Amino acid sequence: MSIRPIEYRDGAIRMIDQRLLPTQEVWIRYRDYQSVAEAIRSMVVRGAPAIGVAAAFGVAFGARDIAAAGFGEFYAELEKVCATLAATRPTAVNLFWALDRMRTRARQLAGSPLDDIRTELLNEALAVAAEDEAINRAMGRHGAVLIPDGARILTHCNAGALATGGYGTALGVIRAAVESGKSVSVLADETRPFLQGARLTAWELHKDGIPVTLICDNMAGALMRQGEIDGVIVGADRIAANGDVANKIGTYSVAVLAREHGLPFYVAAPLSTIDRNIADGDQIPIEERDAIEVTHCGATRLAPEGIRVRNPAFDVTPARLVTAIITERGVVRGDYVAGLAQLFREHR
Repeated sequence: MSIRPIEYRDGAIRMIDQRLLPTQEVWIRYRDYQSVAEAIRSMVVRGAPAIGVAAAFGVAFGARDIAAAGFGEFYAELEKVCATLAATRPTAVNLFWALDRMRTRARQLAGSPLDDIRTELLNEALAVAAEDEAINRAMGRHGAVLIPDGARILTHCNAGALATGGYGTALGVIRAAVESGKSVSVLADETRPFLQGARLTAWELHKDGIPVTLICDNMAGALMRQGEIDGVIVGADRIAANGDVANKIGTYSVAVLAREHGLPFYVAAPLSTIDRNIADGDQIPIEERDAIEVTHCGATRLAPEGIRVRNPAFDVTPARLVTAIITERGVVRGDYVAGLAQLFREHR
């Protein structure tokens, strides 16, 4: 299947509303940057790479609609567009990577007619989307060799096609392993409170015919102890220069359990998810979301009114718990500071 959750058609993007999956497959059209920003904020689209793709199109739409007499005025308005998009979600660094890429492209074209700049910014957004799927497939090829034939792999949250421009990061590795002829099955934990594992990962894998078993978040340790899990693979929303990994809340707990039971814990993420400006995970901003995601399931209240609620959307897994980081440029182990830096040198 490898669905593309974002599709450009006739001056607009269509995005599948991931809040309604798996019971409804609803596509919504977006033609302006304000509505794209709201789609990111409200989690119509989610997953760090997919957020980056959506943001790139948001900038292109904003540029298309700017009325300006010259480049200076145009660029000042473009910065306002980027600021609106940047304010949506703080943790996923791909958002800010995409905005910087679009700004850079605009500055490179400073001497061109504004209509040409608008056209080239749309082309840049299309390139971001196309490159993301290609990157994921390359990541899958690198990671597939780490997955043994017959492996039973636990994954947390959704790092599949729905979270990217297509194919997926963590699920891309699993897809690539299956495509290479290996027999692989997946345990998807539900991923409270937004249930990305139950709603999205299980839906994707079932559509692809990859065996998937849904488990509650608190079952992982028991199943590891019983020998029913052979390894863990997750995606990431931001990776610090030292290899500390910010991912969906609950990832840290899974990593601790994997270490206790001697299981490999792999992270699959593109270079755009690595934030070399942040030395370690303590500097990664953690988004705190609405309490209603915890107190309710849909419209149904699960908890008493008036209680305190915490809802951090992400946690940080220390690099020492990560067996390897899988990127489109290869696999890094051990000294992540040196290994990740080397990947960027090779990328230049």
